[in-house]
Amino acid sequence: MNDSEKDNFPVYDERPWGSFTVLDKGEGYQVKRLEVLPGKRLSYQKHAHRSEHWFVTQGTAKVTLDGDEVFVRKGESVDIALGMAHRVENPESDLLIFIEVQQGDYLGEDDIVRIEDDFGRSS
Repeated sequence: MNDSEKDNFPVYDERPWGSFTVLDKGEGYQVKRLEVLPGKRLSYQKHAHRSEHWFVTQGTAKVTLDGDEVFVRKGESVDIALGMAHRVENPESDLLIFIEVQQGDYLGEDDIVRIEDDFGRSS
């Protein structure tokens, strides 16, 4: 990351399901902190250029991986392989917070193929 990029960190963005903050970014990786509001979920999606590792720091995540559901609790993590369909949902009444580490040759937000979305967004 060069000096001008460091001046722009952290990057914060609000979404219909909550928010994310980009904490760090470099060649081949990006680290985000995601907050998912109670009862909300992200798109069921996949990526062509990156894998992801999610570490839950608060709450419980209901994670769908290629159609299978698992619960990931505080202190636990899950890996999402390149091309795997995935979704995270907050089934609880408190905020869900997790750290996402992305790895790949391209990490742009346009590397999202949405399979299903609660907010009418399409790929």
